[in-house]
Amino acid sequence: MRIIIDTNILLSAGMKENSSPAHIVRWVNKNASLLKSTDTEDELLQVMSRPQIARLLSPRFVEYLREMMASAELVHILEEINVCRDKKDNKFIELSVNGRADAIISGDQDLLALNPFRGVPILSAADFLHFHDARQ
Repeated sequence: MRIIIDTNILLSAGMKENSSPAHIVRWVNKNASLLKSTDTEDELLQVMSRPQIARLLSPRFVEYLREMMASAELVHILEEINVCRDKKDNKFIELSVNGRADAIISGDQDLLALNPFRGVPILSAADFLHFHDARQ
């Protein structure tokens, strides 16, 4: 399974260890291929470095996330797509199309409103857990 996890889900996982996003991140790390683009990875690293976010993340989780991102499959974006209400979210749609993703997991209403996009489900954390039993 080829999965994209939006920045908000990744950061939520680091802020609450037993949350749905945390269960998803652990499940994807063990059971699926995480996809990334340079733009999605850059956004994650930039947001993680913001002082108000950095203080909420444990050093252990930051290291875990860096290792997870280092082993994620880098997808080169050949087809640009401009469909999101929030233009900065287009990078996740582009990644899904160019990376032949099986799903996008996001808490962003601008992305969730596009579900599905070209056959790729865009799921909230709760929906992903419900449909893929990611709590195991």
